[in-house]
Amino acid sequence: MTGPAVPFREIVLKVHSRCDLACDHCYVYEHADQSWRTRPKTVSDHVIAKTAQRLAEHAKTHALPSVSVILHGGEPLLAGPRRLRRVCEEFGSALAGTAELDLRIHTNGLQLSPRYLDLFDEFGVKVGISLDGDRAANDRHRRFADGRSSHPLVLKAVELLRQDRYRHLDLGLLCTVDIENDPHAVLDALLALEPPLIDFLLPHATWDEPPPRPDGSPTAYAAWLLAVFDRWQEAGGRVPVRLFSSVLSTLNGGPSLTESLGLAPTDLVVVETDGQLEQVDSLKSAYEGAAATGFDVFSHSFDEVAAHPGVRARQLGLRGVSEICRRCPVVRSCGGGLYTHRYRSEAGFDNPSVYCADLEALVRGIEARTRADNVSPALTDRHELVAEQHDLTRTLLAALHEALDGRGGARWDEAWELAGALEASDDGAAGLDRVLAHPYTRTWLLDVLEGLHAERPEAVGQALRLPAYVAGAAVRSGLDLPVPADYRDGRLFLPTLGEVRVAGAGEAGRVRVRAVEDGFVVRREGGGEHRVVGGAEDSPDWLPVRYFTPGSAPSFALDDLDPYRDCFRAPAAPRLSGAGAKAWAEAVGDAWELLGEAAPGPAADAAESLSTLTPLVAGRATGRPHGYGTLGIVMTHDRQELAVRLLRGLRHAGLRALLDVTDLYAMDGAWEYRLPWERNRKVPFSGLLAETHERVGLSYLVPGLLEGVPEALEMMDGAAEPTVGGMRLLKSLRDEARGAHGASGMNDFVNAVDRELAR
Repeated sequence: MTGPAVPFREIVLKVHSRCDLACDHCYVYEHADQSWRTRPKTVSDHVIAKTAQRLAEHAKTHALPSVSVILHGGEPLLAGPRRLRRVCEEFGSALAGTAELDLRIHTNGLQLSPRYLDLFDEFGVKVGISLDGDRAANDRHRRFADGRSSHPLVLKAVELLRQDRYRHLDLGLLCTVDIENDPHAVLDALLALEPPLIDFLLPHATWDEPPPRPDGSPTAYAAWLLAVFDRWQEAGGRVPVRLFSSVLSTLNGGPSLTESLGLAPTDLVVVETDGQLEQVDSLKSAYEGAAATGFDVFSHSFDEVAAHPGVRARQLGLRGVSEICRRCPVVRSCGGGLYTHRYRSEAGFDNPSVYCADLEALVRGIEARTRADNVSPALTDRHELVAEQHDLTRTLLAALHEALDGRGGARWDEAWELAGALEASDDGAAGLDRVLAHPYTRTWLLDVLEGLHAERPEAVGQALRLPAYVAGAAVRSGLDLPVPADYRDGRLFLPTLGEVRVAGAGEAGRVRVRAVEDGFVVRREGGGEHRVVGGAEDSPDWLPVRYFTPGSAPSFALDDLDPYRDCFRAPAAPRLSGAGAKAWAEAVGDAWELLGEAAPGPAADAAESLSTLTPLVAGRATGRPHGYGTLGIVMTHDRQELAVRLLRGLRHAGLRALLDVTDLYAMDGAWEYRLPWERNRKVPFSGLLAETHERVGLSYLVPGLLEGVPEALEMMDGAAEPTVGGMRLLKSLRDEARGAHGASGMNDFVNAVDRELAR
């Protein structure tokens, strides 16, 4: 096993090893491991102190900002208030100044009283209560040894915890699933108690001791949970359900939220009442001694336990699940299931979960029910994509303001206030939006944020380009709002407008920029004024950003001035002459005409988002992120080739813009795929998606590029990486591949694609 062990951020401390209930589904007393019989009933002062010391050492060694201690049993409240106070005091003292302490207790609630809750309030101990639903459901398993119902006492405990003075301690309800219970009645009963969280747990089982399935259905537990999910959605999902939240999170590219699902490494260790250090408690369901490590708090550090092979096996993520699971499309969400549930005596834990069919059906069922709600509007509406891109730029600007934390001084503060003044009017807001939407504004923001993070000394100076952006916005708005701005090397660049020469080379200083009726005025401090008339040609003191609408092409800025335009994988070209810029734009217009004839749909879509073209020169450069709406093009006089370059750039820009605002896949690089059109090359999912996306688009101009696309789409459909949004994009690509040549009469080719896709 390679790589360092994952430090423990959570310990389960068994403070009492006995229980006042006789639940017949309890893994501690009713399953394979019976080690509880030899444990002390109550944890000793020595074990408490040594465990607190070990945890503090561990937290300090790994610089952990916080750790959780879960008081458990048996029934932990049987330890009594004095013993629990000792636990709280010992851990609080040991961790003071080292890590924040999160104390929790999981209880059946029977002993809960104001005396306990006042203690928990004093130390901030959160309380989770086990309750299996309505009385009929709860009494199926959670009874006293003499058969009496525990339900009334548990409800009394929940009601006590709901009182205003204790509500902040409420951690929620834990419910073990029994498919013979009515799923709707169970959920309704839990919701009626208004918990902050509900946690549904599958009953612990293994391949040797599988869970009961009265009707023989391999997906009975999924059907039960999906019935709960439907009811939960009908109720508005007002109370979070951890199991459902975890599946929804992973479907959208996020992390797992529970140990029982997902591929996140375990970071939990159990301390028994005698100080023995064990693995996760549920392993007691597998076989006698399954949870044992042979370590204890007296002789061993937590780092030694973290290096134990059994613990490491649950920290391997994808490498820690069976080969069958690694090939399964839902493995990101189910994670192979709870480690315990994979056990089979012949093969150990190298198996899918005994709930495998249930977990797959659950994940697919939740995905089918929520697909429409979870797909970003940016995937289906280009206007939404543009809006989300603009929101992203504004978010980055706000993040820069926060990151500077006053280091920008009076100049930044003045520009920030003037930007607020522009926002106060419709014209001013429109001007500011225009400048912020310029694609290279994003490049500036990201460069500065990266520089601040890396503590580069020039980063604050780069941030002080903000006044020039605000000045450009004020000019565009036409408002009479003088904006101070800084010039460098004798020049002031106003984004989207152009560059003004205000002084000699090497000089720096301040100017005031003010809009006038036919342009704007730049006045230097101490005298000197430059008046710029809109639409002016190049002059010794003024270089404008030029705008063109050649032929059927959309109107665009030919930006060969912006200092942040050099962000493509080929170098930015120097400033073009007037004649050169005109010829460049005309060539784009000719190529766009061809593009419009071959791919009218994509050309029309692009016309709505393309705002800027930047000339490039042949060569290689390090690309940097930029905003949506720009292409960098190396000019060619071959009309067909230029059309291909435009379309390729549009496809890249569109996919990159989607990835900016929504997760299309997760765990990229965990698997590799052989390219159908280049079988000696393997790529991660991101590479397969990008190349397929490009080939589908370019096939409008080069039909042969569709070869291999159906196979690629089939591979991605069966992959684990795509999120709900990613699957929606794959559907769009499939539809696009089917229809790319229908208008050209290439029905045989389209039918061949359909046949390959249907395989």
